Amino acid sequence: MSSQVNPPAVILTGDRTTGPLHLGHYAGSLRNRVALQHRHQQYLLLADTQALTDNAGDPGKVARNVMEVALDYLAAGIDPDLSTICVQSALPALAELTMIYLNFVTLARLERNPTVRDEIRSRGFDRDIPAGFLCYPAAQAADITAFKATLVPVGDDQAPMIEQTNEIVRRINRQIGHDLLPEARALIPDVGRLPGVDGKAKMSKSQGNAIALSSSDAAIEDAVRRMYTDPDHLRVSDPGRVEGNVVFTYLDAFDDERAAVADLKAHYRRGGLGDQTVKRRLETVLKSLVGPIRERRAALARDPDFVRDVLRSGTARAQVLTEATKAELHAALGLFEL
Repeated sequence: MSSQVNPPAVILTGDRTTGPLHLGHYAGSLRNRVALQHRHQQYLLLADTQALTDNAGDPGKVARNVMEVALDYLAAGIDPDLSTICVQSALPALAELTMIYLNFVTLARLERNPTVRDEIRSRGFDRDIPAGFLCYPAAQAADITAFKATLVPVGDDQAPMIEQTNEIVRRINRQIGHDLLPEARALIPDVGRLPGVDGKAKMSKSQGNAIALSSSDAAIEDAVRRMYTDPDHLRVSDPGRVEGNVVFTYLDAFDDERAAVADLKAHYRRGGLGDQTVKRRLETVLKSLVGPIRERRAALARDPDFVRDVLRSGTARAQVLTEATKAELHAALGLFEL
């Protein structure tokens, strides 16, 4: 974790329900969430409405993956007695707040958001951008502020979204004359953005370079075997580069034996250490991490009624809170009441 946080804090974070979670999610945010739930009030949002922004042609995919992401949360260590897991589409206050917030941000500012700009480029939208996708920062601001969150565990690529949320918060608070909505702080882990196994982009389900939290041992072995190392490290005796070497990036992220990893790096740099030796260590580390998660997930999947009950109770608690925030904002803005 990049820094210590002092209670009290209200945490809001979540994931788009487009598929099972992978190690990039775990390193970027999920690991932090598991730790933080013991010290803070935490809400986890299954963002199915936002997942429609670029999956409107396949809403069934979005719906199916609500349960898949919930299973990953629980299997990774999220405790429903400590964290509230809720479904975005069942919280109508979020959509209403999004509509209000869109009046406090300009089109030009939305287009300048680096995260949105990068995602538009990676999806090849050009100017054929779904309006809902472009408005994603306002929707995320609604999510965060509806829970009055002050801390948001995210990967480093999401930091501009938190910045834009706070811009919207400041404009609204100036409009109403007092600080109704709190600003939020991004909590970014030291690892930041985890690259895909190909080393060419961040880990992504859509790019086929991800290791799922439910991966089998064989799938982990295959992924590590394909990992990008140092193309100039042709012989074991050759000195190798650690920087940009995906295998070492993953060891930094997931191997708790820091001194041993430092020794491996030094050996690799001076030569005499083969890629396969380093990859075998990484295979062992990832199997030890993913194996227990995979087993818990399989057990939970055999009891879908339990998972649905977790989502129903969590969403019911979230409805009370988000509706209260919406009512406060309506009153503060002086909106018409029947």
